[in-house]
Amino acid sequence: MLVAVTPKPREQPESFGGNFNCAALTWGQVLSPPQCSEKTKANSCCDVLDKDALKMRPTEQEIIEFPILKLNGRTMEIESTFHMYVQPVVHPQLTPFCTELTGIIQAMVDGQPSLQQVLERVDEWMAKEGLLDPNVKSIFVTCGDWDLKVMLPGQCQYLGLPVADYFKQWINLKKAYSFAMGCWPKNGLLDMNKGLSLQHIGRPHSGIDDCKNIANIMKTLAYRGFIFKQTSKPF
Repeated sequence: MLVAVTPKPREQPESFGGNFNCAALTWGQVLSPPQCSEKTKANSCCDVLDKDALKMRPTEQEIIEFPILKLNGRTMEIESTFHMYVQPVVHPQLTPFCTELTGIIQAMVDGQPSLQQVLERVDEWMAKEGLLDPNVKSIFVTCGDWDLKVMLPGQCQYLGLPVADYFKQWINLKKAYSFAMGCWPKNGLLDMNKGLSLQHIGRPHSGIDDCKNIANIMKTLAYRGFIFKQTSKPF
């Protein structure tokens, strides 16, 4: 999800003071059910994927969905959407578990652009939205550090692709929520929605729906007066 600032109504609190680029990448081929213990099955699949994917090589997981929402940093309303599916190249066939978890079927990724092509289109979209202007302040927001700290740079390294500088700083919404609410959202978006009495939007583990939930949680925290700050460390 990405947030861009426009003049805010006086009664609404200012959040980051810039643009939030919030994303929720979806990847496939990470787990199959036999690898999940009964204990991990009892937890959110987000946590399971975060932990178990850390053990895997870049060839064992690939980004298959790339959604970004442009969120106005003052009104906290969604202004623009970037959403593309990605053709996996190392594992062209999605596993049944991947489809069951994400709702993404084989036909949704077959014939889609490669990751390199999708990243090129992200850059074009960022430019069209004015987000590459050096006078425009923006930052990505993700549910956890995994997407931009490990998944995207790991796959780009394997494929020999550069990582744009705007992907190298972000706000971890889990950390922001814990600062605001005083507790850690162990089950990610589900816990944050519950803690803020929000209805979960769409399907869990759908990238575009995750982005919508991130936006809704940010809006709620901002209207309560929370000030968002970058949580990632410089590369």
